[in-house]
Parts: sequence; structure tokens; C-alpha cells
Amino acid sequence: MTKDQKIIRAKVGLLELAKQLGNVSQACKMMGYSRDSFYRFRELYETGGELALQELTRRKPLLANRTPPEVEAIILELTLEYPAYGQTRQTRIANEMRKRGHSVSPSGVRGVWQRHDLETMKKRLKALEAKVAKDGIVLTESQLAALEKAKLDKEAHGEFESECPGYCGGQDTFYVGNMKGVGRIYQQTFLDTYSKVAFAKLYDRKTPITAADLLNDRVVPFFDAHEVKLSRVLTDRGTEYCGNPEHHEYELYLAVEDVDHSRTKTKNPQTNGIVERFHKTVLDEFYRVAFRKKIYGSIEELQADLDEWVRSYNEQRPHQGRWCFGKTPMQTFLETAPLAKEKMIAA
Repeated sequence: MTKDQKIIRAKVGLLELAKQLGNVSQACKMMGYSRDSFYRFRELYETGGELALQELTRRKPLLANRTPPEVEAIILELTLEYPAYGQTRQTRIANEMRKRGHSVSPSGVRGVWQRHDLETMKKRLKALEAKVAKDGIVLTESQLAALEKAKLDKEAHGEFESECPGYCGGQDTFYVGNMKGVGRIYQQTFLDTYSKVAFAKLYDRKTPITAADLLNDRVVPFFDAHEVKLSRVLTDRGTEYCGNPEHHEYELYLAVEDVDHSRTKTKNPQTNGIVERFHKTVLDEFYRVAFRKKIYGSIEELQADLDEWVRSYNEQRPHQGRWCFGKTPMQTFLETAPLAKEKMIAA
């Protein structure tokens, strides 16, 4: 049965149902048509028979305003490369297109997504899975099931008052998941609240030692290399961050480095919302994509890809943070580092 035959059959069925019931309103409600449509169908049927009930040819769209096929192909390629760029972040795809020499508006990107049924992140992730399977990379059902069970972090609220790079850094623990053969994986995250420069390192446990290791291995050396002092760290009240100052490894490390320790309000995770929001970004843009493309056998393997993504986040990805103004976090840090040094001298 052709498409036109199905359309005609549905309309004739509406007319027959109304005749049997003796009630036009009830027939229209059951078939999903309006009464206006019913009377229009009946008039057409009475004057021209079933052939008059064919779908009228609609005016052809004005293709001159449509995105060129070659540009549309690049948009689709970028969409599968960055499936988490969506909703209000469709501007990011437009920015990537501009880097490649193509001027496309965010609404134009949205139009391409709608034509290819990619307008939601869920649909884009499914398309990515189909592409990966087609290319011969098959993911296990347990990995997909574990990925889909991941819950979204709560949306962060409010803004954090920060005066310069190093004024305060937010640190938090993010549970990545349970990897077969490895066990639970945790990510220690640090984010400079002014420039939004991020650091992340994976561990198989969450303890004061691992929390201090991130600072000792990556954060403090970075600030020292740029001659910027890290003045304060903001954390939640988890046991990996809080304890007896005389015995707790994390508290002792902060004391040695002369870094003040601020804690969030009880039952108010949004106090450290900058880091919470980063966790949502790394979940959507890295982990949900990486686990669909590759099967990891060790933390070191996953850490290597995470390091590459964090480098891109810091040095290539424009940030819409309060003090970034569309610049990358690293660009913001380097441009405002003199401000931090001036405040250190004044202090």
C-alpha cells in the first residue's frame, strides 16, 4: 500500500465511522481529526470521489536559503565528533564551523539537526553509537547499561566572587564509574574560580592522600611555574577533605603550602557550583563520548585521553565564564596573572 493510499483510506474511514456512529464529533475525536477537516473531506468525496482525498501537493521549499550540502556534511561530522554540544550550546558548533571558514548561524545548525533527527543529545549519542558499530567497534551491553545509569549532577546555582587567578580554587571528587578489572574510579578535580583553568586526575579510591596528590602533582606546580600564589581552596565537607588538622593528610598539606581552606555550607553543594558544573561538562563531553568509542582496560589509558580533553578544555575551548568573556581559560589566566601578582605585592 502506497503512502497516498494510506492517506485516502484514513479519510474514508473517518467518513464511514461518522456515518456508523451518527456523531461527527465523536468520530473526529476517535480518529484524531478536527470537525473542519471532516466537512472538507466529505465535500471533496462527494464532488470527486476517493481520488479527491489525495494529499494536496505542498509548495516546494525555497532551497536558496538552505544550508549547502557540503556545509551540512561538515556540520554532521562535527555533531558526531561533539555530540554533547547541544541545546543552548549549538553556538559551539557554529563557532567550530567559523574556524573552518564557513559562516553558519546557531539556528542554521539547529535546522540541520532537525532535518537529520539529531536535535537532542540523546539522539546524537544514539547516532554516534550506530556509527561506531558500523565502523566495527562494538561496545558491551554492560558498558552501555552502566553509562545510561549515570545520573546528571545537580545544576549549579549562583556565582562565586573571585578577585584574580589563585584567589580561590574549587576542589571536588567525581565518581566516574566501575570499570571491569579495575574497580571504582574517582576523579579529583580542581578549578581556578577566576580563570576556570581545570585539572583532573583519576584514582581508584577517594582518600585524603589522593585529594592532596592532585594539588601536589599538578595544581601547585602550575601556579608556582607562573609565579601566582594559590591563596585558598574551597571544598565540600567530605572525609577526604576535612578532619583533624594535626593528623589529616589533606589538611596537613594545605598547612605546609600555606593555603587557606574554606568549606561549603552543609547540604548546599551549589556553594561549590563552579566545580559541579564542570563535572556535568566533563561527563557530557568526555566520558559519555569516550566510553562509546573505546573500551578501556586501565586507569592510565583513560587518564591519557582525559588529559588530552582537559588540555583542549583549557587551551582551545572558548569559555563563557564571568571573567572569561569568550576567551579560553588558559588565555584568561595568562592575561590576568599580572593582576594576581599586583595583589600579592600589595598584600
